[in-house]
Amino acid sequence: MAPAVEAVDQDVSNGVVSASKITAGENGWLVVHRTDAEMKPGPVVAYAPIRKGETTDVAAILQEEVASGDMLMLMIHAEAGGMKTGVFEYTLGATEDGPIKPDGKLVMTTITAQ
Repeated sequence: MAPAVEAVDQDVSNGVVSASKITAGENGWLVVHRTDAEMKPGPVVAYAPIRKGETTDVAAILQEEVASGDMLMLMIHAEAGGMKTGVFEYTLGATEDGPIKPDGKLVMTTITAQ
């Protein structure tokens, strides 16, 4: 199973961003980054633990306000390199709990908040 994230544009007024399906080769994190037309991952606005295998309807609680029209990048991060298992330790550009990159490519999808 190749790692993948599936999600669609969605209403985030309830404070939650959801991925409809995630496939992961190991336990890790669904991480929601801000992004824009340049498609570069920006600050993290939400995250949720994910388990190895296929999981449906993974919800991440937003930690800051996201407006309608904002672009969000839903990405798979590893549970690796940090000091504590089960604690999300990533900060932008860090290696702790960083994004997975099979074949050198990020595993992500981009949506627009409604």
